[in-house]
Amino acid sequence: MIIAIRILFVCTCALLGYFSEMSWLPIVKGSAAPLIRSISGFLVGTLVISIDIFFKQYTVRNILSVIVGAALGLLVHRLFMSVVALTQLPPDSVRNLGIATAAVFTYLGVITILRGQDEFALMIPFIKLDTKGTGEELILVDTSVIIDGRIADICETHFISGKLIVPRFVLKELQLISDSSDPLKRNRGRRGLDILNRIKGNPNVQVKINEMDFPEFSTVDAKLVKMAQVTNAKVFTNDYNLNKVAELQGVRVLNINDLSNALKPIVMPGEVMQVKVLKDGKEHDQGVAYLDDGTMVVVDNGRRRIGQTLGVTITSVLQTQAGRMIFAKPADEVDRGDASEREPRRERRPPRQDHRKHNHANEKAR
Repeated sequence: MIIAIRILFVCTCALLGYFSEMSWLPIVKGSAAPLIRSISGFLVGTLVISIDIFFKQYTVRNILSVIVGAALGLLVHRLFMSVVALTQLPPDSVRNLGIATAAVFTYLGVITILRGQDEFALMIPFIKLDTKGTGEELILVDTSVIIDGRIADICETHFISGKLIVPRFVLKELQLISDSSDPLKRNRGRRGLDILNRIKGNPNVQVKINEMDFPEFSTVDAKLVKMAQVTNAKVFTNDYNLNKVAELQGVRVLNINDLSNALKPIVMPGEVMQVKVLKDGKEHDQGVAYLDDGTMVVVDNGRRRIGQTLGVTITSVLQTQAGRMIFAKPADEVDRGDASEREPRRERRPPRQDHRKHNHANEKAR
């Protein structure tokens, strides 16, 4: 649609140039004048389209900020020149002063608005893109949560009701990771692009690429937090550091790791479960197993049982920011330990038969 409008605009400029006289140009004379005028209109239209393409890298927010800043600067310039007109300066000096002050005040107005564009209520909703009143929830998607992949499964469960916003700078970072020379990073980046295409193909979720950018910030995390503040949106991530920074600045965060931990089944010490020991642990004679949801189970005395599926008894559960860890012991060892604790108590009791023999010997001695 945009390409068709551009072509129509260039053709219109060429037609306007063909039918205009352009008497102010001495070169436009003779039989070739209509052709020259048409080419001039075509070039003017092409120049305007080039300017449009150049400003495509900037958001509507920044462009409107420049326009409003220039308008305010020229307004201040007008007021200043009305005061200068009351003086007795020569006309040439007034003209030169007017040209210089117009450039100065326009520059100051643009810079002032660009630096404080978030604080000017005059630009709402055009500059701040405020979504109040629309009832639509915006969710900014971080690079880490796209590469993670679980977001696609969550979208298919209909638990996300808002619109997913993928900022252009997040998409650029994902592309840079896909073009990395490191094979591991390259595979992760390509997997993230596949996940993003899968989400866009889901008819139950709206996905939009947002062109908003914040050149004053160098990192993607800082841009995400700032964009969330400006658009009153949530940040969807599994980055622990981004989570904490966003919460400190009052931004709501949807952490996919927190959601995963909340959905894990609750286990209590003393329960018995079946696990398969896959590898050895960090401590001596420990084995490590995993539940279906990825929860790590550390099995004491499980190193010699790597590759075996056995019943374990839970001894303790540790909840951390990274997830949940379960500590357990083989169930057969727990049973043997209980039996060994009960056996000494039975041995300490003297047999009744020996006690009677001892009393009978005492009576004979008497």
